[in-house]
Amino acid sequence: MAGTDKPDADAEQMLKVQQGDLEAFETLVDRYKRPIFNLIYRMLRDPDEAEDITQKVFVQAYKASERYRPTAQFSTWIFTIARNLSLNEIRRRSRKPRMESFDGALDPDGEPVRLEPPDVRARPASQMLEHHEFMDCMERAIAELPENQRAAILLCREGEISYEEMAKILGCSLSAIKSLIFRARETIKKRMRHYQETGQWESP
Repeated sequence: MAGTDKPDADAEQMLKVQQGDLEAFETLVDRYKRPIFNLIYRMLRDPDEAEDITQKVFVQAYKASERYRPTAQFSTWIFTIARNLSLNEIRRRSRKPRMESFDGALDPDGEPVRLEPPDVRARPASQMLEHHEFMDCMERAIAELPENQRAAILLCREGEISYEEMAKILGCSLSAIKSLIFRARETIKKRMRHYQETGQWESP
């Protein structure tokens, strides 16, 4: 997870923020701005909107800094703010998120791992068209997932967020987060398989 090379570093910075240390808050912004932006962008698929909401995340975090307690991991706390603001925006616009690829997977121990998207630059034009068609269908499958499943898959894609943190961010149990990810992946595979076999999209 970003910033966990020193387990208490973020909490120490937040305690300084509570004492009015703006440089400490800037340190946290520098540390988390990119992963927060990445998560929001994958949920909204709009870089301008993602940048705007990223700023709102840190504004809200600063305003709520007095309520932060070191017992809560800062990364979980800030990602929860990002998740809530993103979902609020999705609901407001009734817009589905898009993502470049679904590369969330599980290692043998059940933890999320990060897989790199395939390099299509060297492929023939026909294969590139097939790839883009496949990715469009993948994006649609993810967009049509129930809200919590979609959020879980997007968090899983971050690759550095543990199941425990995902559960805290989404406000559910560890077993529930595993179930959300499993059901999401099964739904995606089912719809993709149906499309590949019939050429027709199976909507929920």
